[in-house]
Amino acid sequence: MLKDNLCTRGVPTTCSSRILDGWRPPYTATVVERVLAAGGVPMGKANLDEFAMGSSTENSAFGPTRNPRDPSRVPGGSSGGSAAAVAAGFAPLALGSDTGGSIRQPAALCGVVGMKPTYGAVSRYGLVAFASSLDQIGPLAANVADAALLYEVIAGHDPADSTSIRQPLPPVAAGLDDGVEGLRVGVVEELAGAEGMEPEVVAAVDGATRALENAGAVVDRVSVPSVIYGLSAYYLIAPAEASSNLARYDGVRYGLRVDADDVGGMNARTRARGFGAEVKRRIMLGTYALSAGYYDAYYGQAQRARTLIIRDLARAYERFDVLLAPTSPTVAFPIGERVEDPLAMYLSDVCTIPPTWPGTPP
Repeated sequence: MLKDNLCTRGVPTTCSSRILDGWRPPYTATVVERVLAAGGVPMGKANLDEFAMGSSTENSAFGPTRNPRDPSRVPGGSSGGSAAAVAAGFAPLALGSDTGGSIRQPAALCGVVGMKPTYGAVSRYGLVAFASSLDQIGPLAANVADAALLYEVIAGHDPADSTSIRQPLPPVAAGLDDGVEGLRVGVVEELAGAEGMEPEVVAAVDGATRALENAGAVVDRVSVPSVIYGLSAYYLIAPAEASSNLARYDGVRYGLRVDADDVGGMNARTRARGFGAEVKRRIMLGTYALSAGYYDAYYGQAQRARTLIIRDLARAYERFDVLLAPTSPTVAFPIGERVEDPLAMYLSDVCTIPPTWPGTPP
């Protein structure tokens, strides 16, 4: 199952947005080509939050996706369609994209396995861009072994992607039976104890901690103070990159076109009708953050916070092999509960965003 922001030649690719009505890509994403070469058969395109902007897969021009574990609840987002397809048994494997948690959060809420690979480990060629310094394609599967196998199929250098890592990547599937004896695990205090953490989530993290200790891992707590700025920095940097990336949707070259008396009017009408409310919100936020007089105060300051988080996480990795934290502060919430409350929706990403900044697998 392919998230519908992955281009497939001749097949409609909508990003769950009306702005791409009628667009059929003239090329296929590298990851899709690699799946095909390995004998995989794409079963269909999966729903997502429009242009991957959301945490519930409710921001889609085609309606929400429901969680197969409980249809009254969201599957998470933005790769909610991919996660739901695996959880429902429609497909054994799926591809999603993750910018600030869009594979990991729906995987957690749907009870499947999801992975955001190291930035550059998987080619982004053919992925419709949201925030280019953060976007990464990764696997969703019913179990870790299947996710590892899919990752090995899609990973590796691609000359078509300038951010692709040139060095050979280490295999992952071969080490699945190695165990965790002696592994140094750090529980991030600021994330494990984040505001709004539901008791069920706390209990799950505690259970994972005990399981690791019982299996021979060395577990301790670690403070990474700057991660508290992760969410704020993300919702300046990612919308800023989105405002630049989405400027190409103007009604001229492809997709929806709403006619008007002049080009400016046509651009405005096309975007007004083609983009949903959340995409418009983020474009405006990003454009404001990049505007003259505000660039240093918002975008520049967010980039400094990003650097601080990267440094703090690097120090933590000097003591620990892996860091442990919740994926989501809550279990899957009811459909419609947060649609009118953007801040509450954004807080769904409070745990997945901070470890995204270094580009390593969070």
